[in-house]
This record gives sequence, C-alpha cells and structure tokens, in this order.
Amino acid sequence: MAALAAAGGSIGELGIPRTAAAAIDDYLKNNAQYAEKAALHKASYPGPKPIPPAKRLAVVACMDAQPEKKETVYPCKLLRGGLLITLTLLGAGCGEDIELGEASYSADAGRVGCAPGTRKGSPGIANDQSTPDGIKYNVRTPLNYNPTLAHPLLMVYAPAKRTRMSSERFTDLTREATRAGFIVVYADHRRLSPSAIIELATIPRLVVQKWCIDEERIFLTGHSDGGTVAMGLAFISGTKDMPAAIAPSAVGINKRDLSERNCPDPISVMVMHSTKDRLFPGYGVESIEWWAACNGCDLKVKDTMDNGCVAYRGCANGIRTLYCEGDRSHSKWPGLNSAILEFFMRTGRS
Repeated sequence: MAALAAAGGSIGELGIPRTAAAAIDDYLKNNAQYAEKAALHKASYPGPKPIPPAKRLAVVACMDAQPEKKETVYPCKLLRGGLLITLTLLGAGCGEDIELGEASYSADAGRVGCAPGTRKGSPGIANDQSTPDGIKYNVRTPLNYNPTLAHPLLMVYAPAKRTRMSSERFTDLTREATRAGFIVVYADHRRLSPSAIIELATIPRLVVQKWCIDEERIFLTGHSDGGTVAMGLAFISGTKDMPAAIAPSAVGINKRDLSERNCPDPISVMVMHSTKDRLFPGYGVESIEWWAACNGCDLKVKDTMDNGCVAYRGCANGIRTLYCEGDRSHSKWPGLNSAILEFFMRTGRS
C-alpha cells in the first residue's frame, strides 16, 4: 500500500492511485472473462498459463483466520471478514510495519554522550547489519534519536531457528523500549556453541561503534536459546563484564551446568520461566537460586511484587535478583515487557 501511495494521487477508501485503480478495473474485467474460459493471452491455451506482468503491479489476497490478533503485523489492509489485500509496485519492496516510540530526553539532560558527528549509525530502522562472521542483526532507535546522547542498549537474542525479524515480532519490544529511550538490537539465531556465543557477544560492541550507547547500561534478554546466550554472557570470562543486567527467559541452563561455573561479580538478574516448560522443566528455579547465591542474597526471604515476580532480599550492593514464573508453554514469550524495561531502567551493575 505504501509503495502505491507514493506513486501518485489516491482515490477510494484503500488509497489506491488513479492509474492503479484503472488497471484494477481492467484486471477485474479480464478475470471475469478468464473465469468464463475466454482466450485472453493465447487462443490455443486459455487455461492458467504463467505470463510476465505487463503493468508492474501485483495484487495479493490472503485470509487471516484470526483477524483480531495483533501479534504479527503485515503490510496489508485488514478488511471485513478477515480479508487482507496488499498492493505494491513490483521491485519497489514492501518491508515490515515497525513502529518506533518517541523518547523523552528531558530526564537525560547533562548525560555524558557522544561528540557530534562521531556516531554514523542511521536513526530509526537500520536493517541487515552484520558481524565479521556473518551474523545479521537489526537496530532500532527512538523515533527522535539524538546521536549526541548516550542511550541504554537492549540486546535481544533469538530463540532457536528464529531470524532477527521473527524475534522482533515474537518479543514485541520495539515500540515500548524505544519510547523508554532504549536502542534495541535483534540478532539472528545461531546454533549454540562456544564460538557462536562469543560471536553473538560482539554485536553490542559493534553497535557502540556506530550509535551513541552508554556502555555502562548494556542489557541482555532473549528466549530459550536466546535466553541461554543472555545468561551465559553474564558469567563467561571475557564477556561477563559487558552486561549491566540480564533478563533471560526459558533458559536451557540448570543447576548442574552452573555448578561448574565461578560466580561473576554481583549483577542484577531477572529470570523468567514457566511451570509448563516441558523442554527445560525446573531450570528457572535452579538458575535463579544460583544467581541469588552469587549475588549474596538472603535465600530464605523473598518479596512478592505486584506483577507476580519474586524479589530476593539483602542482595549485595543493592543488586536486584528477581524470579518471574509463568504458566505458558516453552514456545511462548512471557509477555512481561513493561516489567523487563522497568527492571533495566532501575538497575545496573554495582
């Protein structure tokens, strides 16, 4: 729709350009003839024969069985009955409907930032960035991004087999996080291995080179494999000093895995896990108990928060250690976006 709207004046409820509307009238007429088995392009073969487009216009119709759901946003016009129609000039590209938030910078006056002209990263939507080893990632800034102010960075690692775009739709963090002043980065999934995790750890450092980032406020989250990466980077030598706080979900790290690790310096942790996680049952409780011990918390005294999460008391240096237990399946994001962002905004490494 956006590509057609850019082509000229529009008419009708759908905003179709006049030239396209005339073409569509022709298509409808031809389609009626085709339905009657009239010979439109070759008298000897009136059936469904592929032919190259003559007018560089594509019309695609699809059905959404659940039109009320907003989890996946398509560049289509939702019509009555769940019919989706999208029109785009061939070769023009269509892209995804990504909504950025406008940040309020009033509270950030005087924050140490970046000298003008030193950060060349594009404002808004920056797709198809890449690590040296070819891991693709996308960057999202606030709509009113100021390249001289240092922003908190929210790094989102993808679940198994998900791309950076799919992970963005899955977590639905972009609008709320950019409105809160974060720069958000989504990376493609890589099959877990020590080398893959180290390569995924380079992404925040690459982003710092192009966008104005507060390096004391780099935050990591992710789901399943992505949560495992986020958690692992907080205790692996060489990367454990990078994150200020982590909020992993549905991690595949249990007590036995952690028993082989040395505690890092205290760091704020928000572990999210489900009682219905059949893939990693009980891993959330096991991992948060390890973190609470590492953070010097009182393991016997906890407070239940308004959002249902549990907060350990007495953690070292005011560090926050939270456990949020849900009842969704392993494949579902916990949906605690506001709580995650509030946690990151309030906490950081001591």
